[in-house]
Amino acid sequence: MKVKSKQFLLSLIYLLVAILILVTLNRFVPYREPVSISYSEFKILLREGLVNEVEISNDKIDGNLLPGAYNRILALRNEKDDAKARKLRETKAFSTARIQDPDLVKELDQKGTRYTAMRESPWIGTLVSWGATMFLFLLFWAFILRRMGGAGQGLMAVGKSKAKIYVEGETKVTFVDVAGVDEAEGELQEVIEFLRDPKRFQSLGGKIPKGILLVGPPGTGKTLLAKAVAGEAKVAFLSLSGSAFVEMFVGVGAARVRDLFDEAEKHAPAIIFIDEIDALGKARGVSPMSGIDEREQTLTQLLSEMDGFDTRKGVIIMAATNRPEILDAALLRAGRFDRHILVDRPDLKGREDIFRVHTKKVILAPEIDLKVLASMTPGMVGADIANIVNEAALLAARKDKKAIDMGDFEEAVERTVAGLEKKSRVINKKEKEIVSYHESGHAIVASRLPHADPVRRVSIIPRGIAALGYTIQLPTEDRYLLTKGELLDKITVMLGGRAAEEVIFGEPSTGARDDLAKATEIAINMVKTYGMSDELGLLALERNRALFLGVPGYEKDYSEETAGKIDAEVKRILTEAYEKAKYILMEDTEKLRNISSILREKEMIEGDELRNLLQGTKRSGT
Repeated sequence: MKVKSKQFLLSLIYLLVAILILVTLNRFVPYREPVSISYSEFKILLREGLVNEVEISNDKIDGNLLPGAYNRILALRNEKDDAKARKLRETKAFSTARIQDPDLVKELDQKGTRYTAMRESPWIGTLVSWGATMFLFLLFWAFILRRMGGAGQGLMAVGKSKAKIYVEGETKVTFVDVAGVDEAEGELQEVIEFLRDPKRFQSLGGKIPKGILLVGPPGTGKTLLAKAVAGEAKVAFLSLSGSAFVEMFVGVGAARVRDLFDEAEKHAPAIIFIDEIDALGKARGVSPMSGIDEREQTLTQLLSEMDGFDTRKGVIIMAATNRPEILDAALLRAGRFDRHILVDRPDLKGREDIFRVHTKKVILAPEIDLKVLASMTPGMVGADIANIVNEAALLAARKDKKAIDMGDFEEAVERTVAGLEKKSRVINKKEKEIVSYHESGHAIVASRLPHADPVRRVSIIPRGIAALGYTIQLPTEDRYLLTKGELLDKITVMLGGRAAEEVIFGEPSTGARDDLAKATEIAINMVKTYGMSDELGLLALERNRALFLGVPGYEKDYSEETAGKIDAEVKRILTEAYEKAKYILMEDTEKLRNISSILREKEMIEGDELRNLLQGTKRSGT
């Protein structure tokens, strides 16, 4: 009620200001008003035949003068031709006060002057004039408020919540539409049961968690999962983003939080879902310049509302974030967001289920194997898979196909992984030769190492912004841990392209820039984060530090001497991996030249052909 009173007062103030502006304009904006003359001047002009017509009312006489009347008035007033005189010449109308004059009508008849009489109330003209003006103004004001007030964006709704409200059944999303997050679904079943039958839990004195925080990488389906909970429970769903609370006006965010909880109670049972809550719930006090700003006031109001509302009313708060480490500790304590549910990247079976969900509305060729598609997309999340299905459908439609086949899906995966194919990019013969040896080097080194993922495709067709070629490796299974040997093999494969260039041409090119950057990052993590250095031992030399000015970073807890040892260890790892890649390629130089020659001719090698070319190359762990 307090917020609504403020909104009404704000509306009233704006209306009063508008009326004041209208009155001022009506008073001071110049317009052509009649010349005021005395009654004696009027009688002289009448006798001299300079009056054209008159309108006689109870208290005044209005009319129009004929040419020459203005000069006569100037003569009677002994006026010069100044600014006032020029104003008189521009005006045709006159006005004078009426006095008792029985001979007036007789004189008008004698001069043939047309005259009329008008009987009116002294205030009726003013009332009509102002009434019409005010009516038009109010219509205009109502139109402006309606336009500005749309979707809760207007001045009247500045403190209103921007949440999209889906009443029972409007989300049209259930767990049938969600896949790859079976564990998260299981955790949320309890929430659904509570919303369906709260008395079942309350009879034993149990309380449902007030807040449920969905944590996971971007695109894993956190928002979809929240909608599915509302759809399964058949309750109202109030959805908005964390950034929708914060505005430049102080107090607006807090008012929107209060209004959000009021709306939720009206629609109870209901779910409040705040997406990207890290925009609102970032840790307080991490910046020396933060103070009590608008964002912190909004967060404080949210914490207060979560403490004050009762879950027995059937209102549950859900939120989603991919950066839980930056959230305020008060937001994560018991009694607020006290249940955290991980929505992680899907495994092989999860990706297969996601493909099954997204391919329901498209036409697939009979040979499509969803398990194969899932194996082609390791590490991808639901949003990536949805995009791949859509890309494949567009590619098939572009080729006038009646169904989507495996070729369309493979091309869609390549687009996602390597970028758009640049067929119009023409590279010269020398560069094409370098790229072919570079990509062949990656493939051969990967085929020789025991822990490297199998190579599925090698291409020298430019893709994306800067890639002149690419080598695609697909893991045989999902991996969640990597050993030291596997990381070293990854680095060796990444440096295989540069090693091939040096083996064949005697010098490297700039094409290995991205490979070198990724290999260096892995080596640094091995030394500083994973403790995989024999020289430095079991030390974690890099730890997450607190945010400063909202920027995450790391804290350096070692001396300059240790920093020098870190650099030396990283260099040693990269050098040994590079020498190993060169050794492998020098042993298989003939194979390298053969694959490179075929690659220049065909521009792409994959499947059985690639495996046959690599067959016979001995595998070595050395």
